[in-house]
Amino acid sequence: MSIRPTVLITGASTGIGAVYAERFAQRGHDLVLVARDQARLDALAARLRSEHGVAVEVIPADLTQLSDLTTVEARLRDDARIGILVNNAGAALSGNFIDQSTDSVAQLVALNTTALVRLASAVAPRLAKAGEGAIINIGSVVGLAPEFGMSVYGATKAFVLFLSQGLSLELSPLGVYVQAVLPAATRTEIWDRSGIDINTLNEIMEVGDLVDAALVGFDRREPVTIPPLHEAERWDDLQTVRQGLLGQIRQSAVAQRYQIPQ
Repeated sequence: MSIRPTVLITGASTGIGAVYAERFAQRGHDLVLVARDQARLDALAARLRSEHGVAVEVIPADLTQLSDLTTVEARLRDDARIGILVNNAGAALSGNFIDQSTDSVAQLVALNTTALVRLASAVAPRLAKAGEGAIINIGSVVGLAPEFGMSVYGATKAFVLFLSQGLSLELSPLGVYVQAVLPAATRTEIWDRSGIDINTLNEIMEVGDLVDAALVGFDRREPVTIPPLHEAERWDDLQTVRQGLLGQIRQSAVAQRYQIPQ
């Protein structure tokens, strides 16, 4: 029987990360769980060891702090057992852009983008050299929709999608699978932490349903998985239109509509 790779999951103490831990433990994977709350991590790890007989290690870390981030990066670089990274840690921010403090915006960007890309950068060369492995990046449908009004949060999630698509093009020929998962509103603590009342949202997906759907996409090796999207053709249409637009971009000449009449 082949040895299942160890899975490192960030933001693993609750919500989406904790359910990913549960599901991968059910599949027989050993785990490395990363989050700020050590008490929650320890409790989850103890339960998963007992119920599923897997090895579970915890790394308490605040990924907005460089010292903690580099500790996790080193583990990803050096531990050949880790074959799957779930880049789940993230945060949201309530209010309009002009009402958000510069420091809070910077911290959001640090967690949702900088930490995510640094962890992917730490593990990708080793996975590519091995010719196998996977990186799962948790984005959001908000990254497709500036109309939703969460400008900075949405921008960070647009970054996650773009990065994942780019890495997929680079790494899939080397045997490394990259998946972007785009949830809509999901019942997690991210809302309370960001000061958003979850009861004001019209529809909420349960976190177990979200992760189970994402893992269907994972098993199918989808580059982009959007669990709440009911018509997959809509995403295909968007990609076709986008590629058609790229075909109309000619770098050597200004479009006629911008040329000044002589």
